[in-house]
Amino acid sequence: LMRPLQGSRGRSVVVGTVTLFLAAGWALQTSSGVSLVVPQPNINATVAQNILLSVEYSCQGVATIEWKHVSSWGTTSIVEWRSGNYVNISMVYKDRVTTFENGSIQLRNVGMRDAGYYFVTVMEEHGTNAYGTIIVNVYEIIYEDLHFVAVLFTFLAAVSAILICFMWLCNKSLHLFQKKTTHKLTASTTEEIELETIEC
Repeated sequence: LMRPLQGSRGRSVVVGTVTLFLAAGWALQTSSGVSLVVPQPNINATVAQNILLSVEYSCQGVATIEWKHVSSWGTTSIVEWRSGNYVNISMVYKDRVTTFENGSIQLRNVGMRDAGYYFVTVMEEHGTNAYGTIIVNVYEIIYEDLHFVAVLFTFLAAVSAILICFMWLCNKSLHLFQKKTTHKLTASTTEEIELETIEC
């Protein structure tokens, strides 16, 4: 008998919540005076990058825009503001979020925990709402591994250069030694020939 993993159960809850939000948003949007467009529902980013969660809304009256982040770590409120009025940014995102008049937000310096679902709700003052969802995937660049490879490559290049110089010096020394030995042999052979000549 196989038991489902705890992580997959949590993922199922998140997917179920997303589906419920989307269905509710679609049902309410059809009868409301608020329209919301999400041009890029899927965003891929790398760690430390800035991302734009882009939306475009229109409504008859004054709108309140709210953004929430849902991931395996839970649900976090990011920001809520009224068009032309106050902006209430969560303490967790205080220095990382910029809001735009069209309802979009920019998230600076993303990390792995920023991956997940981003829900935007546009609420009209007369009580009609519109909903949108953006999925953000964050990938990590492993700088430590790249740094290690670069250092290792530099070290191996330096060792290779030293070995090549050492082999060249050994080769030079061997040639000098052979020349001296050949010269000595030639000199001793000449002396022997001279001695033999004298003895004769």
